[in-house]
Amino acid sequence: MVHRSSDDKLVLGIPQGSLQASTLDLFQRAGYNIHISDRNYFPTVDDDRISAIMFRAQEMSRYVEDGVVDMGLTGSDWILENGSDVVEVAELVYAKQSQMPVRWVLAVPQEGPVEKVEDLDGGIVATELLNVTRKYFQDKGLKVKVEFSWGATEVKARLLDGIVDVTETGSSLLANKLRVIDTVLTSSTRVIVNKEAMAIEWKQQKIKNIVMLLQGALAAREKVGLKMNVPRTQLDEVSRILPAEKSPTISPLGDPQWVAIEVIIDERIERDLVPQLKRAGATGLITYPLNKVIP
Repeated sequence: MVHRSSDDKLVLGIPQGSLQASTLDLFQRAGYNIHISDRNYFPTVDDDRISAIMFRAQEMSRYVEDGVVDMGLTGSDWILENGSDVVEVAELVYAKQSQMPVRWVLAVPQEGPVEKVEDLDGGIVATELLNVTRKYFQDKGLKVKVEFSWGATEVKARLLDGIVDVTETGSSLLANKLRVIDTVLTSSTRVIVNKEAMAIEWKQQKIKNIVMLLQGALAAREKVGLKMNVPRTQLDEVSRILPAEKSPTISPLGDPQWVAIEVIIDERIERDLVPQLKRAGATGLITYPLNKVIP
């Protein structure tokens, strides 16, 4: 297949729609400022070796396979749905609202008679994920007519027999009084690359650098930096409180009786850890957000 993208620039595909805001935020944390003007599908990037274009996540893998873009971000669900032949170089577990994979679920009205998947045999189901859903029912040996849904899929659950729809929290399904009877597919965001672009040495290195920074930015979302001053007499006690798997940086202060400690911790334990450290003798405790954590 002819590689169509630029030879002197890495062409990056940004997912338009539900993933757009979280993707731009992730790139910014990674050190790349991407600016999108109103009604402009060609964002600007503060890196003269990168150009960008926006496509919907549903179609991204096709354009990566065809070489329209070198590298793109999309869900593993749409790669599977399109049957795209691309190189998956990384998984980035983030979504519209959370840092969890999303699920495509089979849902039916709460008040309806369907209790299990087999009860849908001979019925009709609506979904945007047409090919994956058809294969799901075929693999179970069920004759279910799968129709494409152009959106507002939850509404169609009462017009047909059920739906297959994507969910992060399940709140929309509950609001529409729908009951999940099975998970069809679990999906997360993937960094995908055109095969021919991956064979170009400078592009491959550029892609690896971007992915490293994106992964570092994603890892940093769950962590904070922690600084404190500790009397040497309390150092052992403070060290015992800190997570065992962490190796803090310990530096001497002007006063030889004191040291400074700096460590990276999981944000979820910060609120419990800081009071314990204070009671153990630490002073001047400071916590701060991190942009990137590179192992």
